[in-house]
Amino acid sequence: MSPSKVKVTSSLDPASVESKIREELDLSTGVTTIRRNAPPAILHEDALNESKTAISSTGALIAYSGEKTGRSPRDKRIVEESTSKDNIWWGPVNKPCSEKTWAINRERAADYLRTRDHLYIVDAFAGWDPKYRIKVRVVCARAYHALFMTNMLIRPTKEELENFGEPDFTVWNAGQFPANKNTEDMTSKTTVEINFKAMEMIILGTEYAGEMKKGIFTVMFYLMPVHHNILTLHSSANQGIRDGDVTLFFGLSGTGKTTLSADPHRLLIGDDEHCWSDNGVFNIEGGCYAKCIDLSAEKEPEIFNAIKFGSVLENIVYDPISRVVDYEDKSITENTRCAYPIEYIPSAKIPCFADAHPKNIILLTCDASGVLPPISKLTPEQVMYHFISGYTSKMAGTEQGVTEPEPTFSSCFGQPFLALHPIKYATMLAQKMSQHNADAWLINTGWTGASYVSGGKRCPLKYTRAILDSIHDGTLAQEQYETLPVFNLQVPTHVCDVPSELLNPMKNWSQGEAKYNSAVSNLASLFVENFHTYEDKATPEVLSAGPQI
Repeated sequence: MSPSKVKVTSSLDPASVESKIREELDLSTGVTTIRRNAPPAILHEDALNESKTAISSTGALIAYSGEKTGRSPRDKRIVEESTSKDNIWWGPVNKPCSEKTWAINRERAADYLRTRDHLYIVDAFAGWDPKYRIKVRVVCARAYHALFMTNMLIRPTKEELENFGEPDFTVWNAGQFPANKNTEDMTSKTTVEINFKAMEMIILGTEYAGEMKKGIFTVMFYLMPVHHNILTLHSSANQGIRDGDVTLFFGLSGTGKTTLSADPHRLLIGDDEHCWSDNGVFNIEGGCYAKCIDLSAEKEPEIFNAIKFGSVLENIVYDPISRVVDYEDKSITENTRCAYPIEYIPSAKIPCFADAHPKNIILLTCDASGVLPPISKLTPEQVMYHFISGYTSKMAGTEQGVTEPEPTFSSCFGQPFLALHPIKYATMLAQKMSQHNADAWLINTGWTGASYVSGGKRCPLKYTRAILDSIHDGTLAQEQYETLPVFNLQVPTHVCDVPSELLNPMKNWSQGEAKYNSAVSNLASLFVENFHTYEDKATPEVLSAGPQI
């Protein structure tokens, strides 16, 4: 097909963008329409031609990601090349692949994309600070993926799009097409590969949209510390309306980063990905990616009300007649999600940047063992120990094959996305906390009274919110504390609007002291065993801040 027969739908200088994409993919045949930065209405219309898509009763697009309903961390690869190989933290998180394998897989992705009737281009930014943001281009063949990344990246103004120029990083998403598992370095039909020399990413064999989002996150985990000495964080962040105080919430998926940062009494900076520079804290993204399982207007009104036209609901079940979503149904996956622009949250701080440094650091864990208290105050050394450890219980659905909570350790509360060694990020965090006198807290949003297996209950959200209110108004810092044995955590004896018996797990364990002590010992042993990996680089003070068996 000649270029003159290809329709490109963009009023903003589409010719140069079309030419670039055509050159990159060798588009001599197949593609009939290219849409660049299409508005949500057009993407909604196009998406309805895709398999199993629909419009919910509130106007959100309902889409399905096919076989993969979570990330595939075992298939994440980074190209081993001269410019980055000495910096990358190689191992189970970042698996190397050769430049030859990259070339084969990239061409396979191009083969697929050049045969599509429609291609979608999203040109947008990662990072709200104009001084440090990067220009990202996403090329994909599903309207659902284009709308997802339109929401998750920072949308340029008309003038910024007209002057966008060449992207700093490009994502080629051919996720509907499988990789060839017989290719060197490959173990399955899925691959998510990042090439820091080419500044590109390719996706094959998975249509789960979160791979694009987290791929860009890994890029920022590399670029910001290496090139700008800026700390990249797997955290949400918000800011007090009256005092302007900033709080960071660290935690893996399912621990409450999105839920707890969406506080109507505070301004939301972002729900998942941030950078801490010398100027303050800025969000990497232009939207939120909230878990929807058991979502309700009563428990999480801001998130519930954000699910409307322009939003993308993933892998949810709905009534085929009324199109009302059943947020309790997990028959497809527990990892039901919604991606929406951050401005859909009424309390969002736009632009998503705070020219103030964090006053409170919250480490979130979802402890399925029921051992850790709902709230404890951390010493600087304990902050380092628990940040490097990154303990939580991996929640069902966030990764392929996870069907119930299981204990896991994820360095910096974001190990799957780290590009550099965890000690690099931990050292930078310690320096910034010391410089800006930040307080630190460990909050368990998981089980209390007993373990998940033994019939314990998750800490009610209303009590976790009350704990946060006491942190933000300063009263919790003035309470009396008692020491929890083994983990040596400082636990308050009173928190306003929280039952006192809930605060100390040693006192509210439903199965008796002996079983509680056994559970503590088991969890402490997991901590100690995990930390062996970092002993050679950790100071004696940090080592002593862990559980003492």
